[in-house]
Amino acid sequence: ASAGGHNILLIGPPGSGKTMLAKRLPTILPPLEFEESLEITKIHSVAGLTGKTGLITERPFKNPHHTVSQAGLIGGGSIPRPGEVSLAHLGVLFLDELPEFDRGVLEVLRQPMEDKEVTISRAATSLTFPASFMLVASMNPCPCGYFGSTRECKCSPLQIQRYVGKISGPLLDRIDIHIDVPAVNFKELRGKGVPVGDSSELIRARVINAREIQLERFSGDGVFSNSAMSPTQIRRFCALDADSENLLERAMLRQGLSARAHDRILKVARTIADLDQSETLKSNHISEAINYRSLDRTYWT
Repeated sequence: ASAGGHNILLIGPPGSGKTMLAKRLPTILPPLEFEESLEITKIHSVAGLTGKTGLITERPFKNPHHTVSQAGLIGGGSIPRPGEVSLAHLGVLFLDELPEFDRGVLEVLRQPMEDKEVTISRAATSLTFPASFMLVASMNPCPCGYFGSTRECKCSPLQIQRYVGKISGPLLDRIDIHIDVPAVNFKELRGKGVPVGDSSELIRARVINAREIQLERFSGDGVFSNSAMSPTQIRRFCALDADSENLLERAMLRQGLSARAHDRILKVARTIADLDQSETLKSNHISEAINYRSLDRTYWT
């Protein structure tokens, strides 16, 4: 997700580490370019949030409460001011406990997620603010939180359906990666006999390397990451061999995926290949990208 700027949804029981993972994500994102710092600072200045700090040099991380209004999230007011989506521009917008947000508030996210900008219209004026953010969302799999885990789930199928149904299909379609975050067992919690993972520093180096590959690929096109590829660029940079084509076709039919999901699978596969330092997309890259859409079937069918 960090390497390609992809939106991600984390689903798992309470205490599995979803929020911690999301809050650590900025530590593996690439550093800001000077032009990016200027852009972020300008937006915060319009919102009156720069204070005495001057130039903002770190990627923003916004974590609005689930009671946030549409105006608070998108922006508004008699004198239009940027909302959380614009304040998260070139950074991370983290929505914890996604189904707890008002459905109407979530639906207004669809346009900025697609267009990377927000237009606020008033009688006297119309202002457009940039909103190119990386969405990181987390949620429990059901109201009690334990569906699919080792603990007994007390929810009925109808309750689970209503709970996950708060996330509409069109919004889910715009989230590239869906990850199941299992509960942490005792040995993992105590760190006994469990291999230590890579440090944030090592992961960030891989992310930066992948982003540099993308900057070179899209040089002069105004695109800076795989997540922002246009349909034309997808056809150009995500060519598939026969095996990968068949694999993707079977997945599309089996999972009933949309055209948007098809494009997002290819974008994620391109990022996986970049992390693999592979110029071509291979079947294992496509397979991994398809697996990141498997929760569509687990919870939403």
